[in-house]
Order: sequence, then structure tokens, then C-alpha cells
Amino acid sequence: MKPNVRQGRSTRVATIADVAQMAGVSPMTVSRVVNGELNVRPGTREKVQAAITALNYVPNQAARRLAGSEPIRIGMLYIDPTAGYLNEFLIGLLNMTSLRHVQLVVQRCEAAREGEEQPVAEMIANGIDGLILPPPFCDSQPLLKLVAETDTPSVVVSSGVPPESVCAVSIDDYHAAYEMTRHLLNLGHHRLGFIIGDPYQSSSSRRLAGFHAAMSDAGVNIAEEEVVAQGMFTYRSGLDAAEFLLSQERRPTAIFASNDDMAAATVAIAHRLGLDVPSDLTVVGFDDAPLATTIWPELTTVRQPIMEMAGAAVDLLVRHIRARRAGEPLPCEHELKDFEIVRRQSDAAPRLRPPSRLGASS
Repeated sequence: MKPNVRQGRSTRVATIADVAQMAGVSPMTVSRVVNGELNVRPGTREKVQAAITALNYVPNQAARRLAGSEPIRIGMLYIDPTAGYLNEFLIGLLNMTSLRHVQLVVQRCEAAREGEEQPVAEMIANGIDGLILPPPFCDSQPLLKLVAETDTPSVVVSSGVPPESVCAVSIDDYHAAYEMTRHLLNLGHHRLGFIIGDPYQSSSSRRLAGFHAAMSDAGVNIAEEEVVAQGMFTYRSGLDAAEFLLSQERRPTAIFASNDDMAAATVAIAHRLGLDVPSDLTVVGFDDAPLATTIWPELTTVRQPIMEMAGAAVDLLVRHIRARRAGEPLPCEHELKDFEIVRRQSDAAPRLRPPSRLGASS
């Protein structure tokens, strides 16, 4: 019997020189990126980070200590009404904090808008160096006031209208919703339903505004052809909203839900009512969370790069913390990430079934 020999797998550990060669930069530039230094161009920083990820490069801890890198502790507050978004977000955070050798302190809040300042105040009192605020906390005025009063470096993620007083990472919710609505109109739909997200989150109003603008620009009579229902970004609220929309005497031929959880709930209600998706009803969502590809039919949706946004928030926060420590604080930065319209099987022209699998398009 021949021995079982594995071929083609290398056990060699990537070095800083390997990263430099792949990114087309010097080892010193790679070191600056790894240490979160400021004097690296954004484009160069992105190339180095891509090479680090591709090679699974892990910086040498001992060398970092000799170089005098001080530890950084950042906090993140979360609540989990939409587990899909949270899972993607946490993976992005953990990947980048591991790469940056940053300690992540995660604190759960039992309910938004009820005592949310307390866990953040405790993290600040315990010495965190900065704070990341994902939805819904990105729009919390009490929290924004607290970080301002305590002068805590912070990054809000996925706020529809990021405040000027803190750093932010987001997409253009208005334009994303506009493009998805235009996609539905181009398919031939005119009677559209829309499920709004949590009214306390600014992204909800921006997505609704983009939906309205696309309808108006297409010359559609909004008063006659739109039906809007309130949701809360949760699956449960999506069930209620979908029941309302599909109970109309003139039901929509397409429903645009403000996130994938509510879109999945809409598909469930449609099936319960004996409607085929997409032959009888087109359903589209927002986020491209894992849920979008685990239901049937798979959802056409707006993809926002959740993991990338979380990683960018860590990188942005670390750079600002290091700048403060160096006595050269930076002005607040707002990073806008690209979105993409991803077509799958849940959308079609009215009464027409699409091919079994559609590729992504932007």
C-alpha cells in the first residue's frame, strides 16, 4: 500500500517580505500599516491589507513589543434583533482586531433606548481607548452625547446621517434604495410596497427617501401606486407589515423591504397566502446578510459590505487613537463604502418567472 501523501500544501509561514512583495511596497510600508501609523496613503493601505489577508500573515508579537506598540482596547455595544447582520459585523470586527492586535470588549445591551448609556459608561470608566457603535446605537443621541462629554474616540457604523462629531463608516442608503427601486420599475412593476425599518434609525428614513425619489423620477403617481408599512428591522415586524401590504384590495406586485429579515418574512407570508415568489410577487431586501441565501427563493437584495465596514471601523478607530497618543489628533473622517445590487431568484417582471439562477450585477 502506498503511503498517503498530501501534495501542494505548504507549511511555510508568510513573512513581512512576502506581504511587501505581493502588495508591491517596501517591508517598512507593511510595518507602518500593521502598526496603524498615519503616513500611508489609503490606496497603499488597502493593497497591503489585501495581501495580509491573502497570505494569512500574522505579525510577530515580540517584534511589536520591542517596537514599543502600546496595547489598545476598544469597546462595542450590541443588541441582536437581526442576528444575520450582527454575525457578519462581529466577524469583521474580530478579523481586524486580531490583525491589529487590539483587545475587543463586547457588551450586550438588553434593549435599545433604555439605559444604553450605562454599559458604555462602564466601559469608558474601565479604560477602553475607543468605541464602535453599530446599529441601532449609531443613532443614539444619549450615547453620542456621552462620548462627546468623555472625549472618547468613536466610530459609528451604518448611520444613514452620520454626525459630524464622530468618525463614521457607512454606505449611501438613499442612493442604494433609489437604485433598487429603479431596478423594480425597470422590470415593469409600478404598484410597489415598501417596508420601513426602525424609525429611530436614520438609515430607515434615507432608504424610504430613496424609494420615493426613484418613484417620483419615474413619473409614478406615488399616492396611487405605493403602499408603505412600518417595520422594525425584525423578522416578526416583517410578518405584520407583509400581511398589511398583501391585504390591500390592489396588492403590490413587488415589495421592497428595508432589510433581509423583513424581506424573508414577506416571502413567508406570500407562501402562506398561496402566492408564488416571484411569479405572483417580487420581493427584494437590503443588506445581503446570510439569510438572503438560506431561504427559498434566494433574495435579490442590496449588498452592503458588513464585514468590510466593521473592519474599516476598527482600522479607522485605531489610527485616531494612535494619533491622539502621538499628540496629533486627526479630524473626524467619514468613509463611504460601495453597495451592490445582487440579483437572485426573488425578482422578475410581473407574472414572469426568471431563470433559475441570476448573477450579481451592480
